[in-house]
Amino acid sequence: MNLSTIVIIIYGIGIVIGALFLDLWGAETSLSKAMAGVAWTVLFLICLFYFEKKDEQNRD
Repeated sequence: MNLSTIVIIIYGIGIVIGALFLDLWGAETSLSKAMAGVAWTVLFLICLFYFEKKDEQNRD
């Protein structure tokens, strides 16, 4: 299992936890909850980019 797959699984688990426990998808979401979701997605994209690049270098 490569690192990108692990990052995607962790991101999915984090989104589910955020939806269930932080009520990110609720009707009355505050700005701080919305920013937490955006920050989680930004962190996911940075990690995904980094690990994809690292996997590519290991293949060469």
